[in-house]
Amino acid sequence: MPQTQSGSGPVPVAALLDALDPEQRAVVEALHGPVCVLAGAGTGKTRAITYRIAYGVATGEYIPSQVLAVTFTQRAAGEMRGRLRQLGAGGVQARTFHAAALRQLQYFWPKAVGGPNPQLIDSKIPLVSEAVRRLRLNAERAELRDLAGEIEWAKSTQVVADDYAAAAAKALRTPPRDAAEVAKVYAEYESAKRDRNAIDFEDVLLLTIGIMEERPDIAATVRNQYRFFTVDEYQDVNPLQQRLLDCWLGDRADVCVVGDASQTIYSFTGADPRYLLDFADRFDDPTMVKLVRDYRSTPQVVALANALLDRAEGRAAKARVQLIAQRADGPRPKFAEHPDAETEAREVAREIKKLVDAGVRLSEIAVLYRINAQSEEYEQALSDAGVPYILRGVERFFERPEVREAIQVWLRGAAKARSDHASDTLPGRSGPDGAPDDDEGGDLASEVRAIFSSHGWTPLAPKGAGRLRDRWESLAALVALAEEYGRTHPDAGLDRFSAELRERADAQHAPTVEGVTLSTFHAAKGLEWDAVFLVGMTEGMMPITYAETPEQIEEERRLLYVGVTRARERLFLSWSLARSPGGRASRSPSRFLDGLRGGVGRDTREGAAGGVIRGGGSARRRGSGGSGGSSDAEDRPSRRIVEPITCRVCHKSLIDPAERKIGRCETCPSDLSPELYEALREWRSGQAKQQKLPAYCIFTDATLTAIGETRPATPAALTRIAGVGKAKADRYGEEVLGLIESHGHSMGQTAAS
Repeated sequence: MPQTQSGSGPVPVAALLDALDPEQRAVVEALHGPVCVLAGAGTGKTRAITYRIAYGVATGEYIPSQVLAVTFTQRAAGEMRGRLRQLGAGGVQARTFHAAALRQLQYFWPKAVGGPNPQLIDSKIPLVSEAVRRLRLNAERAELRDLAGEIEWAKSTQVVADDYAAAAAKALRTPPRDAAEVAKVYAEYESAKRDRNAIDFEDVLLLTIGIMEERPDIAATVRNQYRFFTVDEYQDVNPLQQRLLDCWLGDRADVCVVGDASQTIYSFTGADPRYLLDFADRFDDPTMVKLVRDYRSTPQVVALANALLDRAEGRAAKARVQLIAQRADGPRPKFAEHPDAETEAREVAREIKKLVDAGVRLSEIAVLYRINAQSEEYEQALSDAGVPYILRGVERFFERPEVREAIQVWLRGAAKARSDHASDTLPGRSGPDGAPDDDEGGDLASEVRAIFSSHGWTPLAPKGAGRLRDRWESLAALVALAEEYGRTHPDAGLDRFSAELRERADAQHAPTVEGVTLSTFHAAKGLEWDAVFLVGMTEGMMPITYAETPEQIEEERRLLYVGVTRARERLFLSWSLARSPGGRASRSPSRFLDGLRGGVGRDTREGAAGGVIRGGGSARRRGSGGSGGSSDAEDRPSRRIVEPITCRVCHKSLIDPAERKIGRCETCPSDLSPELYEALREWRSGQAKQQKLPAYCIFTDATLTAIGETRPATPAALTRIAGVGKAKADRYGEEVLGLIESHGHSMGQTAAS
């Protein structure tokens, strides 16, 4: 793209126009009337709108103080102000919607309302927490954040508390709790806010709108001050922001909006692309310009981005911009399939080291994933490889509150409780499946699940997105680590696993100045790197599992498009077939990759759209040194041989630890008697109180389920159940078998044989 001189002095008019391509120049020269710019990724939209403003100032068409440019982040507003200063238009105001409205509200409040200005709260959380307490409800911090998000969505879409439940249902939202309860919290939040003469960020817009609508004289003053408006990222405008923009404009039409419907990825916060898509219908004779020349990415990356949107559906797809690459050729995007997530992370780290050795700066490399919980694998893999990294928009995995609490309080406390009562426990021995008894650690992952369950965690993920879902994903990642550690260290208990987690945390806490960026797709919007790795490209993650409607699926496709278009030169897409080494290969590549890999078969190394590499052999244990998939015996951790366990219903081999524990596939029918199960739970509760132990230290829920389903009739049959073992059979067997017999559910000799 042509360059211009830098500095704070005016730039000659001719120089401004000469620095632009034909489409950008069309934007710049359209100084009056409604202008809509449909700008594809990497096409220089910020350049076009800043040059347009500078051109208007340089030609005398604009007075700088009468121009207001609005965008969505302080970073973007600051960047715009810097560019305008360099182009000689330093007097132009470039602000976020909220910053511009707050300035006007504070100025007009004494005249319009009188009295002291209300206090602007930085966060909704404290008042949401107070509202929950007033209603005598319980909510942990993650849920408080989600409730605050629901209130923000409602206010941004101009929905009052009384209408929330109906509006949420119509919008197909998944509230963090019952919609009627959310509505009550919303109403109580508003009441608590009024009691303190406080306002939130949505109120800033609402009050500014209210003053302008009720006071024509103030509205006239504002419109006299600002005559020309520019709105960046217009696809992200919500109804409340659009209403404020309409107030600013009045009956005028000197507004220029720029956006890309194919980058609409924030509809869950209230963003509505229809204002961009309907622009031509709302204004008479608008100037419509498409920016199509991509200056960011190589033709190979651009081709993949275009191909991804070729299959898109819906209104946004009809308004898509077909990008035309302007850069020289580069390497083809690479696709890689791996046997498990650990191998995928390790191979990504290895590829990154190759790039760095070839001269690519760490800060020009990014690893992008769908959810924050995926970061742990890459934090660990990069730490093992000695590659510095930084996380964008979130704490490091082991610094997240729920992770720290789980490790430092829940797991450590459970390990201590087990240690304190070790003298009361008989020595354990291995059960017939080769796994140790619960007395010496048992199925580590099942123990961890049981501990987490006692603190409210459930194996099933909460519906929808939000902080509560993020918390669940973080804890699920710890369960996955327990599964992995239990496989490589069959004799390990909670104490050793907790120590392992602390070691990992210490290894990942080294401060870094420059490093590889780890980020979610959402947090990466607006950024770009020379090399981008898009990881975890599987069904259930991309698209995310809770994206169910066609509109939600299309937003997931647009999110992947945003990820693809962050890459300038090198693009890598990868996925893994199993969650953990040795786990069941139950994952499949994202549907969005269909047709993008050139129909590459399992043994093919390269295809039309890019290279495809199948992740190699057996995974090496973390911390073993080296990055290859060596199969040498000395490189593999020692394991005890585990005999195969088959489902007692369908006789399929069981791999998942939870399924092995109960002795059947999760999807196979259960013949568990609810009465017997409740009796077993009551008995366990009594034992736990008597011994002052957590209930799961007696038997886990999975073990009780297995006992209730198999209904053993003899001590020998009882010991065959995973999680029982001889020590516990000797201690509890008589009472457990008595319960089974008293409920008339013994299977007699069949279970004992």
